[in-house]
Formats: sequence, C-alpha cells, structure tokens
Amino acid sequence: MNKSDITRDSFMLKGALAKKGYDWWWHSFTAYHAETGEEKTFYIEYFLCNPALAEEKPVIVWNHPKDQKVGKKPSYAMIHVGFWGKEKGQLHRFLPWKEVCVSQGSPFYLKAADCFCSERHMTGAVHITEEEAKRHPEWMSDAGSMEWDIKINKKVAYHVGYGASRFFRMIHAFEMFWHAEGMKTEFDGWLRLNGETYVVRPKQCYGYADKNWGSDFTSPWVWLSSNDLISRKTGKRLLNSVFEVGGGNPKVFGISLGRKLLGQFYYEGSDYEFNFSKFWTGSRTKFMCFETEKHIVWKVIQTTRTAKMTVKIICEKEEMICINYESPDGYKRHTHLWNCGNGKGMVKLYERRKQEWVLVDEVWARHVGCEYGEYGSK
Repeated sequence: MNKSDITRDSFMLKGALAKKGYDWWWHSFTAYHAETGEEKTFYIEYFLCNPALAEEKPVIVWNHPKDQKVGKKPSYAMIHVGFWGKEKGQLHRFLPWKEVCVSQGSPFYLKAADCFCSERHMTGAVHITEEEAKRHPEWMSDAGSMEWDIKINKKVAYHVGYGASRFFRMIHAFEMFWHAEGMKTEFDGWLRLNGETYVVRPKQCYGYADKNWGSDFTSPWVWLSSNDLISRKTGKRLLNSVFEVGGGNPKVFGISLGRKLLGQFYYEGSDYEFNFSKFWTGSRTKFMCFETEKHIVWKVIQTTRTAKMTVKIICEKEEMICINYESPDGYKRHTHLWNCGNGKGMVKLYERRKQEWVLVDEVWARHVGCEYGEYGSK
C-alpha cells in the first residue's frame, strides 16, 4: 500500500547483520543528453556490507577460494552505478568502513568519502580506468566514469506491511527485506557519463527508489516497476500511477516459503495490493520468467478476492546488464542476474464485481525497471 515509512530506509546492519549482512539504497531513472536530448536510463546504488568485519582496506572475497574456505567474509562500502541501452555498463567503487559515516536512525543519510545519499539528495563520483578494471577483476566492474548531483522527491511508496515491521527487523526474520519508499520518485539534477552531460527532469525521469537489506539474496530474483504508463482505455498518460512486482523465494529463519511475489498497482490514487503475507486478502500469484535468444520475458498473474493484475513485460538482452553482487558470506551465486530500465509491455487491472472480473484499465508500460536471475543460470 502507499504508506510512507522512512524508518525502513534506516541503516540496518546491526546485531547479526553487522557480521553477515548487506544494506543498499537503489535509485533508477531516465535522463536526457544536455545537447542532443537523447534519453538514457541509469541507476545509482549505495551498498554497505559487514561493518563489524572492517579492515584497513575494503575486503572482497568472492574470487578467493582460500579465503572462502576459512570463512573470511567481505566488508566494504560500494558505490555502484550503471547505465543501460546500446551503450551499457556498471561501475563499482569500493571504500573501507573508516571512510563511511551513516546515520543510526531516521531520516537516513550516508557519507562515504566524497559520495553522499539521503532521502532528499545524492551526490558522488566513480572513476575506473581500463587498466584498473583489468588489474582488479574482483571489483566486478567495467571501465568508465560517472559523477552526479541529484535531488530526490519520493512521491508514492510501496509499504510491504508487517513483514518488514520493527519486530521482524529486530529478529532478522527474513533473509531479504524490501521497502520502496519511492516507488514513484521525481529526480532533479545532472550526471556526467564518460564526459557527456545528462539532465534529469522531475516530470520525465520515470524515477524509482527503494532499499533491500538482509543476510543473503533470493533465487529466483524478480523485480518489475514503472510509472511511465499510458491508458489504452483513454489514450492518456496516467500521471498518478505506478505498478511494482518483486520477490522470488522468500525465506523465514532459513525456511523457504516457495515461489512468491509481492505486488502493487497504485492506479490514479487507488491502491490495489497483492501481498501473500496478508493471507486474509486471499492473495495468490503465478509467474514465469524466461530467456529467449534476444529477450528476457516476465509473465505474472496476481489476484486477491477483489482485484487481479496481469503483467507481461519484455526487455531486449542487448540493452541489459548482468548485474554483479557479492553475497555477505563471500560467494557470488548470481552469475546471470539480468537487469535493465528499458523494459516494456502491458499491465491489465481488474476488479471483481458480482463474481465477475471487470477490466479497470489496460495499460501500456515503458521504462520498466526489470530484473531476473536464478542461481546456476547461464
């Protein structure tokens, strides 16, 4: 449901998660070349891992089998940025914890060297030379340069409910937690990619901001979201709407709950939520994600006793990246985690009226943030 809760954006790496945990703040959006007007999609992520294991330098373990064997774990702050399209890539900058200052409560803020992030503003820079990228494969990074200075205005939230409540956070019930304070976000500012300047405009950025934290990642890993929506019913752009789907295989105290997704369609001010943890709503999900020669495809059907949402999204693989993460235990299990901001497709929303499904709207979605991967996939 659309409910703001900035306490869920707070720093979470305390207790057991301080020695085996990650916490990240993700932002994705469309920007426009300052001279040509050409659009391009970007993401900026601030990623923290295992603060209690800090050393003088960043500790990266995933490509060191001897360290893994003796149980050594990673510890660092990673400034992680990327861009999608015909020209695509991801850049990783690793910093030691001694260069990190993070708020212990809310509102959230993070300062890591010359990079900064809060609820309202983010700045930073990542510069990786060709020589550095070749010399440090453990960085999991392409070569390139990006700087940014962007204001953040979060308009619509996705609040997953009691599953990420203070009590469940304190006992670290779930392996992976999620909160999207900015399911629809207006960004305003600029960035510079490899010397080319791009402008980020609030009403045309189709922005998104969320956070994830926990002790490990999920497999399968599924995410879809967009607020670039046009009604096929009226032919008009939906200015106060956004949909989101996310999840995969949630685990509670290490016990798998099976393949499940959370979902929401905030449609012109009305909430339609599909949340398996709210069992009284009768929420059910069926989904399949698959890879073809040229595309990644997502098909999702979610229902409650009163509403239904069907989603079909497709994204061209040549515009996507396989995003790189190291788990907080020091292993890299997701080797093909497909990720992009250029998905497109159709979302249909229904209401149950007199025991029949009545179409509320059929919506064409563009600039869809999309992600899919499973352990062991190729």
